[in-house]
Amino acid sequence: MTTLLKQVLKGQVYPAMGCTEPVSVALCAANASALHKGRIKKAVVFVDSATFKNGLGVRIPNTDGEKGNLLAAALGLLTAKPKLGMEILKGVSSSVLKKAKIMLEEKAVTIKVKNQKGFYIKTEVLFEDGYKTKAVISGCHTAVTYLEDNGRVLIDVKAEVKTGKSEGDFKRLLAKSSLADLVREAQNADDEDLAYIKEGALMNLAAAKKGANLKKVGFYLSELVKLGMLDKNLINSAKILASQAADARMDGIAVPVMSSGESGNQGIVAVLVPYHVGKRLKIKEKIILQSIALSHLLNGYVKAFTGDLAPICGCAIAAGVGASAAIVYQQKGADLKAITLAVNNIISDIGGMLCDGAKSGCALKVVSSVDSALRAAFMGMNHYGITEVEGFIGKTAEATIQNLSRISTVGMVKVDTTIVDIMKSKTK
Repeated sequence: MTTLLKQVLKGQVYPAMGCTEPVSVALCAANASALHKGRIKKAVVFVDSATFKNGLGVRIPNTDGEKGNLLAAALGLLTAKPKLGMEILKGVSSSVLKKAKIMLEEKAVTIKVKNQKGFYIKTEVLFEDGYKTKAVISGCHTAVTYLEDNGRVLIDVKAEVKTGKSEGDFKRLLAKSSLADLVREAQNADDEDLAYIKEGALMNLAAAKKGANLKKVGFYLSELVKLGMLDKNLINSAKILASQAADARMDGIAVPVMSSGESGNQGIVAVLVPYHVGKRLKIKEKIILQSIALSHLLNGYVKAFTGDLAPICGCAIAAGVGASAAIVYQQKGADLKAITLAVNNIISDIGGMLCDGAKSGCALKVVSSVDSALRAAFMGMNHYGITEVEGFIGKTAEATIQNLSRISTVGMVKVDTTIVDIMKSKTK
């Protein structure tokens, strides 16, 4: 039986090397170029505004610190290895990078922002012999929803989406679930699920070790501890660990991270924080891994309402919600009141944090998320928290999340456009 947890782990929890938006751009380009072995004359890449935003300022793995969706597209075109999935950039060599830079200098690859609702990337490739190919990834970072080989349509899943048979079904199931449903799913995780979840935790720990060598956010937090300006305690060690992993990703270090909700930074918060806390507090490993399962489920639940790339920061809100609930679960089990209050607390605290694209500064937001998640969890497990009498908090955790989604998708409808316009003006 394919449980909801298994569907979430398959669809939203996978290893990714580099920021997932430019990686998905590279993957889409690779799907198009892999259809023909001729020399590429030119390629046009269309992306939604949020994907443009997330790919503008983040470094690309194996590029010596280069940035941007445009370079990611060129690398995908040249590697042409779509089977590598979200680890496609590990196939980038120095010679491929050199060729990609030449393509950009010759303006053989261009990128355009498409006024498209939801996650969307399209690559159109023209080869020198006149051969044309197209690929579309939409709905999620790995789903090839359209593929055209010189006029012959190979994939077109629009009809499947209309009849409800697409791979995105689990998102609809998530949206219909209750908090109690998600807790039961986590409790019923089988050995295969738990082993995969642990693999992700170890993967993210390895990324944090790489990030510890960088003089970035994690480094300076560590320095504050050495100087005695921050205490050496569980909360601060969790913040340092998570920020080091985020530093590594945003700096383009060629190390995979287990994502959550199709985001590496969200995977860092959703996985690494409860794993670190559970280990430090000597919680049984099975309980720790079940708690991370709940974290993945809640992260996905939040994004089922806010969307894949929302104006609000997913690593702070969606992943922070998951991490906070996971920590409560480790201590209190299926105490729905405690988990609800933890969710309310973190959303009330940092619910308005904006996303202004993937970049080094994301590690700062990760730190804020970890800090708030741990504080919210401690209050929640002691049955203290913000209730529906305050602000946009609902009577249930589900209602609070849905209220936040309404603020994000309706109240902040012009935020992404404004941020993207500012970012575009800087590129000029």
